[in-house]
Amino acid sequence: MRRVCHHDSTPAWAPLTKLLSPFLLTGCSAASATPGVPSPPTEAPAPRTEPPAPAPSPTAASPQVEAPSDPGTSPSATAAVCPPDMAHVRHEYCPILEHRCKKSEYDKSNHITICHEFEAGQKTCRGERRLVDVCVDRYEYPNQKGGHPPVMVDFFDAERSCQALGKRLCLESEWVAACEGPSEQPFPYGWERSNEICNIDNTWVEPSLGRVYAKDPEIQRQELERLDRSVPSGSKEACVSHDGVYDLTGNVDEWVRLDKPKPGAASKMAGLKGGAWGHVRNACRPVTTSHAPEFTYYFISFRCCQDPAGGSD
Repeated sequence: MRRVCHHDSTPAWAPLTKLLSPFLLTGCSAASATPGVPSPPTEAPAPRTEPPAPAPSPTAASPQVEAPSDPGTSPSATAAVCPPDMAHVRHEYCPILEHRCKKSEYDKSNHITICHEFEAGQKTCRGERRLVDVCVDRYEYPNQKGGHPPVMVDFFDAERSCQALGKRLCLESEWVAACEGPSEQPFPYGWERSNEICNIDNTWVEPSLGRVYAKDPEIQRQELERLDRSVPSGSKEACVSHDGVYDLTGNVDEWVRLDKPKPGAASKMAGLKGGAWGHVRNACRPVTTSHAPEFTYYFISFRCCQDPAGGSD
């Protein structure tokens, strides 16, 4: 029996402030916590002012089953209006999209189902489509090919780092549109999961949480280096989306701002997308919302988005 995947369901290095100047170098189940991740440290960071919440998503419409066609971009799309180091993503976005899984695996350790191959071109949109028009960093922060994305970064630090560059964190819908491309495929590179194309499926190494969250920066640095299985941004040349965005799935988990809260989710505004370098779903649609915005971990990072300049419908 074929599994229908409801992809919209919820289921290291030094701290970021030390990296800023200068720069240093998912499947068919419901929401799931990050593998081997504890609750956030008891000493939470001081409260931060939250950026304004985004407008609510449009009301869902009747399901529409689609043939293996390419919806393409809007015919009114204008010339590129994004900086050269950002990709211009302009596609129609379906808020609830189903793909048909041909080959799946249940991972007992993480309590998730990982789909390895979907039926190419087969999808069902259960919602009203809307246009997404956004500029997306081609690489993980600091958006430099060959750079190393900083980790141990919480949602608020990520948001402030983007704002310092005149950008912002991506909305979940924007991140998904950049990942799926106009054909709305489940992986940025196609319909079959591949650990050769993107940096995924590395062997999990059990962390020493006392060292991961150590206040001594040298102890923390040694532990984060021991655990790290990431690769330089853009070094996996084929791990790229239709629009030229690299490493969306795998390498590091990326903070996004949710378009709207997920029912029963621990976090109402912050989500994690793409999965990291381990054996998890690593697809465009799955999102983790089981961690508070203050949460940090040794494979969590981010990339930035911004609104296009001078565009018109």
